[in-house]
Amino acid sequence: MRVLFSALARKVMLISVVILTKNEAVNLPSCLMSLQKLNATVFVVDSGSTDETVEIARQAGCQVFEHPFENQAKQINWALRNLPITTPWVMRLDADERLTPELVEELKFVLAQTPEEVGGYQVKRRVFFMGRWIRHGGYYPTWLLRVWRTGLGTCEQRWMDEHIVLSEGKIANLKHDIIDENKKGLSFWTDKHNRYADREVKDLLGLRVEQDDSLLKQRQLSQASQRRWMKKNFYERSPLFLRAFAYFLMRYTLGLGFLDGKEGLIFHFLQGFWYRFLVDAKIYELHRKQT
Repeated sequence: MRVLFSALARKVMLISVVILTKNEAVNLPSCLMSLQKLNATVFVVDSGSTDETVEIARQAGCQVFEHPFENQAKQINWALRNLPITTPWVMRLDADERLTPELVEELKFVLAQTPEEVGGYQVKRRVFFMGRWIRHGGYYPTWLLRVWRTGLGTCEQRWMDEHIVLSEGKIANLKHDIIDENKKGLSFWTDKHNRYADREVKDLLGLRVEQDDSLLKQRQLSQASQRRWMKKNFYERSPLFLRAFAYFLMRYTLGLGFLDGKEGLIFHFLQGFWYRFLVDAKIYELHRKQT
């Protein structure tokens, strides 16, 4: 009887995973494969893929929904409001991310016995670039709130670096990692960060998006909020262009980014200097146009 009860308990779905996609046929198979032993309901919300993304998702047993994309936060919030989620927990996952086997086992064990006062969990993101784990430069561990009780999580409306915030409950940490590894190549990476730069400019210039005022009053004790405080109170007050140089040097030297090898040099230079310099250049261009 005890064996039967244990087997039935393992079949009970505790968590739903929500994945947003557009043309993710290269990345999605690894993401879905990592979820096979989680015993989760997987929802894919697609925004007009022209490759095999939708077919891959359906063949893997996912529930596929289509919705036009406006921005990341609105797409996530649409999913949370409209998907037929019946599990007590929700997890947000990007198509270029995957769970480690250790995290899968941890989730199955922890979610079944989480104290009532805990409303969500942060996980560590482990970024791979050109096949190499970027371990230094302050880039690991990056803690992200990715698992929360159904109904408690909402994505804040920001142009860039939007995060899930909880309406109630404490935030706890999981021990194991999510792996972030985009397989689309360097040209896609630079194109994506050029688009990110446009969004970052709007954030730095204080251009508001629609926001639920109740979210602004919430105090989230997460690493994301701490990083944002540092960025607002130090980085944003530093001179244009000079701050990009300083940030890269801090990451690459004091942050030991040089220990990440050639791949790390490329990553830290592009992500820590080129991208930041590009954002400042776009701000400078806007100021010139205005004057």
